[in-house]
Amino acid sequence: MRLITIILLVLTIICCNTEDKVIAHDFSEIEIEYLLRDSLSVRAIAIYSDTLLGFGYNKGYGFINLKTNEKNLINFEITGSNEEYPNWVAEQRAVSFNNTSFFSLSIGSPARLRKISINNKEEKIVYSETNDKVFYDAMAFWNTREGIAMGDPTTNCLSILITRDEGETWSKVSCDNLPKVFDGEAAFAASNGNIAIIGDETWIVSGGMKSRVFYSPDKGKTWDVFATPIIEGKQTSGVYSVDFYDKNVGIIYGGDYTKPKDNIANKAITNDGGKTWSLLSEGKGPGYKSCVRYIPNGGGKEIAAVGFTGISISNDYGKHWKELSKEGFYTLRFINDSIAIAAGKGRIAKIIFK
Repeated sequence: MRLITIILLVLTIICCNTEDKVIAHDFSEIEIEYLLRDSLSVRAIAIYSDTLLGFGYNKGYGFINLKTNEKNLINFEITGSNEEYPNWVAEQRAVSFNNTSFFSLSIGSPARLRKISINNKEEKIVYSETNDKVFYDAMAFWNTREGIAMGDPTTNCLSILITRDEGETWSKVSCDNLPKVFDGEAAFAASNGNIAIIGDETWIVSGGMKSRVFYSPDKGKTWDVFATPIIEGKQTSGVYSVDFYDKNVGIIYGGDYTKPKDNIANKAITNDGGKTWSLLSEGKGPGYKSCVRYIPNGGGKEIAAVGFTGISISNDYGKHWKELSKEGFYTLRFINDSIAIAAGKGRIAKIIFK
């Protein structure tokens, strides 16, 4: 009897602690504070320890201290980093932090992945790839030592890079160990939002002629792939962004950026870890968006989506949506459950949800 009592007490504590973390925010408006306004275009951001913003933009990468607003932009066109390859595209659309460094990956050939020390900003190239089809889209880390970057196919599979040594070296996964892609299936470098990670589990989204979710349960060692009901069949259609609240509950968002008002088959949710997907708010709510994120501590109910058409949120698992601003952004990352950083064409801003 005493053992049963102890077990019940422990379960009660666990349940209470879990519920305490879920907050019904019911946000209905936002405040926008601009951190940077310039001619740059930013599609990739990452936040370190809630105080340092790292970002990739169309001419290089940069940092903003979120406490002091001190800025440091590295412009490759000015520094001459592209002299060896005059046609090299300087744009950086895949960035991430681990505990010691910032990583920035360029989209085109030669694709160069840079490791930049957080402490002294010392930079070195840790991976390079030359191929006319190279186009890298997103990057994320499982932990300090292990990370992943993904891009469009150069042969018959997605391009997947893996590091197991804190980003010192990166290896491209052989297509023999990855699901094959369909002709015209690729990904979108729209928001650095193609990868979602929960623990050891990883989800990567594709678009174009096929809109699918690639899944690894073991930090990129083995892979499976699942179909989605998101619009497909054109180079501009498909899944643009993915996020998971926990290992079961996730959302994918996209559409066709050439038809930004279309809201049919552009958003879907899963409750079984990505194996099956159900469309959300068909014919209702926002159209095309380039980035989707769960609001922290919202229990999976609260979702934010951004695109060049504005910012929208849902407070009920994506069933209904509310537009909070027409201000356009490409990407968004939360610092906590009411403050996020968003970036887009000519701007980086702090978004305060109220």
